[in-house]
Amino acid sequence: MAPFLSGGGYSSESWSYILALHEHKKNSAFQLAIEHHGDMESLEFWEGLPHYMKKLAFELHQTECRMNETIVICQSEPGAWNPPLFETFPCPPGAYQNFKSVIGRTMFETDRVNTNHVKRCNRMDYVWVPTEFHVSTFIESGVDPSKVVKIIQPIDVEFFHPLKYNPLDLASIGKLVLGSTTRNTNLKNDLIFLSIFKWEYRKGWDVLLRSYLKEFSRIDEVALYLLTNPYHSDRNFENKIVEFVEDSDIEKPVAGWASVFVIDTHIALIDLPRLYKAADAFVLPSRGEGWGRPLVEAMAMSLPVIATNWSGPTEYLTEENSYPLPVSRMSEVMEGPFKGHLWAEPSVDKLRVLMRHVMKNVDEAKNKGMQAREDMIRRFSPEIIAEVVTEHIKNILEKKS
Repeated sequence: MAPFLSGGGYSSESWSYILALHEHKKNSAFQLAIEHHGDMESLEFWEGLPHYMKKLAFELHQTECRMNETIVICQSEPGAWNPPLFETFPCPPGAYQNFKSVIGRTMFETDRVNTNHVKRCNRMDYVWVPTEFHVSTFIESGVDPSKVVKIIQPIDVEFFHPLKYNPLDLASIGKLVLGSTTRNTNLKNDLIFLSIFKWEYRKGWDVLLRSYLKEFSRIDEVALYLLTNPYHSDRNFENKIVEFVEDSDIEKPVAGWASVFVIDTHIALIDLPRLYKAADAFVLPSRGEGWGRPLVEAMAMSLPVIATNWSGPTEYLTEENSYPLPVSRMSEVMEGPFKGHLWAEPSVDKLRVLMRHVMKNVDEAKNKGMQAREDMIRRFSPEIIAEVVTEHIKNILEKKS
């Protein structure tokens, strides 16, 4: 049970598990069923799914389960678990003890889990988390250590395969916010930095803009493309960026601003690999990530990645396969339900250095991108994770029987 039709992070992650398990079901001692739970459904996301995923969704949604023989996996944030704190189909769909086992699969982006979520985790038979970072933070927050299991997340390395796609035409979808396309150099020859994120403070869009605009100017052959969508905000991203720059200490270069483009239209899943294919490097100076779905997708597409070396991404970022961005300090979350928690403040100065380094060392960056894809195949390919999940479920079934 997961937000299969929402298009968000948990949606993508749940699909990655289902596709992995379905592909390798011949070796399984169980059958699969799915139910939408958690975030709201998105018709736009559903329409952009490949045909084979739509067909599989119908097939697995119709699978019938007998409660006392069923292991329920609730893949969502703990506030959605039964009883949910907001309107959603409850998971599990009934009393916890009615099922063979109930597993919560979740993650978090700060240095701790809040008290209410800890209580919900401890109601589960097991709590699956994707990284060593989460094993540590969940246990330190009070989740029963015997319940916490690290189940890393798969990435579909065949779907995100750089040799299968032609690049998307960025000029047709990107809106110019800063800079100019009328300079002497040919825009098509620019080194393209890409970032994908929800428009929220946690994602570090302010760090990215500050670093990029301070480091580069119009005479540099670079462009920054931001694929973003609202998060408790409107879609007026162009004005938000201009206002941020005007209110900041960033001085406009004599030569003019380096180009910044915003993509605020929906990119269907079937076209997402083409977007990565159009870029030369991926950058995300986030303050905290549960996993970092766009990061592993970019790495599977052989892109060199610059990302904050803290929280979830520490599970897969290395000096050999990426450019880990150092943390300058920890800062306090100042608002929202997790006020008082800590997360990372990525270094603006180090991000400037790394982006310039990627621009100046294209061959080295490409080699890191190729190593990144090799690591995704070796450690996170669907068949590997399917075996891990299957083994854990078999162990549960043996214990229960």
